Amino acid sequence: MKDGKHVILCVDDDPDILQTLRMVLEKNGYQMVGAGSAEEAISKYHEAKPDLLIVDLMMEQVDSGTGLVRKLKELGNQAPSYVLSSVGDEMSSTVDPAELGLSGVFQKPIDPKVLIETLKARLA
Repeated sequence: MKDGKHVILCVDDDPDILQTLRMVLEKNGYQMVGAGSAEEAISKYHEAKPDLLIVDLMMEQVDSGTGLVRKLKELGNQAPSYVLSSVGDEMSSTVDPAELGLSGVFQKPIDPKVLIETLKARLA
């Protein structure tokens, strides 16, 4: 938490997705820290100490999102981690997100209502 607001680290190589997430999160009282790559996310993670992470599944390469989540766990991350994917619902039905070290999967395009409801429940 920073200045009384939960900090959410969002990682996506699409600046439009990051801008959308920023608008939704900040409108609902969260502070967002954005990163455009896994490498940048590791640096921002150390600076921001986020309360929750939302990571794009496919950035520089397929599965780089889950690789980032694993790397952050190795670095001691205990914040809930969600993947953002265009195959979200399909992924959830074939893979257990917990096996990948994830708290859950958000489907692209993200539904702002689902996002905020999930954050409120998870960060309560």
